Amino acid sequence: MIASLQAAAASAAPSAAPAVANAGGAGELLRVVLSLAAVVVMILAVGWLTRRMQARVRPGGQRVRCVETLAVGMKERVLLLEVGDRQLVVGASPSGLRTLLVLDEPLPAPKSPTDAPISPLNFRDALARWRKPQ
Repeated sequence: MIASLQAAAASAAPSAAPAVANAGGAGELLRVVLSLAAVVVMILAVGWLTRRMQARVRPGGQRVRCVETLAVGMKERVLLLEVGDRQLVVGASPSGLRTLLVLDEPLPAPKSPTDAPISPLNFRDALARWRKPQ
């Protein structure tokens, strides 16, 4: 009887070791997943905090407002600024700012785009015109 109990204990011991190893593997997997989740949460928190800080650093433009910008080169832009009841067209480049035009009367607001979707035929026609030099 004692021999049969020893044999049963010996056969049960190897099966217990993989159960402990699996529990350790599941614990390790849980630790890795929680660490990854913590890193993702920290990245999102830093991004949110950065946006909040940038919003506070920028001065509130109550008298000067940028109506529109247009990139005309890699580092050059044309800005349409509104100062009071006047509008200014300003060129911005790495060398500085230059006033290009002062408008006494503001430009009219652009018309709102139509809500009609672009059909595939119109896109194909536009693409064909773009590919062929005129």
